[in-house]
Amino acid sequence: MASNRPAESTSFAPGGTQTIGFASRTDEGPWGEWNPTEDSVRPVRGRHRVTRQRGGGLARSSTVLGVGVMAAVGAGGMATAQTGKPPVSISLPDLSSVTDSAKSLIGEDTSAPKGSATVLSTAGVSTADAAAGTKDAGEVLRARIMQQAESQQDRIAAAAAQAAEDAAAKKAAAAAAKAQDAARAKAAAEKKAAEAEARQKAEAARLAELAKQYTLPTSSYTLTSRFGDAGAMWSSGYHTGLDFAAPTGTLIKAIHSGTITQAGWAGSYGYRTVLTLDDGTELWFCHQSSISVTVGQKVATGDVIGRVGATGNVTGPHLHLEVHPNGGSAIDPMAWLQGKGLNP
Repeated sequence: MASNRPAESTSFAPGGTQTIGFASRTDEGPWGEWNPTEDSVRPVRGRHRVTRQRGGGLARSSTVLGVGVMAAVGAGGMATAQTGKPPVSISLPDLSSVTDSAKSLIGEDTSAPKGSATVLSTAGVSTADAAAGTKDAGEVLRARIMQQAESQQDRIAAAAAQAAEDAAAKKAAAAAAKAQDAARAKAAAEKKAAEAEARQKAEAARLAELAKQYTLPTSSYTLTSRFGDAGAMWSSGYHTGLDFAAPTGTLIKAIHSGTITQAGWAGSYGYRTVLTLDDGTELWFCHQSSISVTVGQKVATGDVIGRVGATGNVTGPHLHLEVHPNGGSAIDPMAWLQGKGLNP
């Protein structure tokens, strides 16, 4: 690397007059005049590294500007001393606006008196914080972070509380709906049971009223063959009536009021009496030992129409009862009697 060429030495004579800056001294001799030449101010050759200036540009610029002004003032004084001319007045620029702008950028209070010491740690302190007595920006930042954290925790807690409240409300609503459904089901079951009980009572009342109008055909009996029993004894292959086994001569009564439509011998049925009711139902009383009524006779419930016997195709004395609705095919006498409120 090339070095700068040394400047030529200058002799100073004592006793002369020298002006430095704005002050004039007379205790030293006259100075020799120095005129720069091309050789004395030759540019510096070679490569020089210029250090990059970092942060604090405004403050350093102010410092460099001040140094430059001082150098200019010194040079002017030296030139004045060398040339003997009166000092030249140099006016400095007003840097207060630049300084205030820089302070405002970093948050420093520009309203403070000139020359007062203001620390840079107040950067970021708001007016409210300053009014509260806070001057430390770090403390303000910490307080704000803590406030934000507390606010976030409050929001989280509020959200959790709201979620818990919603879950509790949902659970309570589900429980209420379940209880309501259970109450409805219970009420429906109770209503159904009450209706069934009412129907049973009504049917019992109806049967009791019918029982006053109907009666069993005989007494002191034993049920032997029932409707539908299979056997070779019956021409159809199965039993078509209900047999009341009783001693010969036991009274046979009219089950309900009606008209005698047949009375006499009927082959395998022996002596038979047919009672036709007002609705057209025919009641056959078979295997009688004797008949007490005649065709066309009106009878009432409980009237004696004959006696138990063993006539026709039988194995012993009994009453063979058959029921023929509207004179048609035979049905189960047991079910028909029960439908009239009677229990054989």
